[in-house]
Amino acid sequence: MPGTMTADGKNPPSIQATFECALAKLPNGYVYGHFGKRPWGVTVKRSQDGKRTWLYGEELGGTDIVSFNLYRLAGRGSALNPCEMSSAKVIEFVLGFEPSTKSCVSAIRVET
Repeated sequence: MPGTMTADGKNPPSIQATFECALAKLPNGYVYGHFGKRPWGVTVKRSQDGKRTWLYGEELGGTDIVSFNLYRLAGRGSALNPCEMSSAKVIEFVLGFEPSTKSCVSAIRVET
């Protein structure tokens, strides 16, 4: 809400700023992790000039996906372009995705 302040009297970061910060923390290339207690594989690609970030994620063993482009516009901030899904779904995913410190192979238990 406009005018909302935190307990220390400062304005909280906007959802857009929080989203872009979480996205910036994801490494380039493929990363394994979890979203909503389900395993996901996510690929992030950034253009050399830093003006475009592309993300594609798949729920491993499921059917859900997340895909979008984020464009940084000169003097106008950013434009989020989800691929056939809502911006809210994209933002929720990026904020909730937890990359694993283990590789996909080592994170999967072998049943004996």
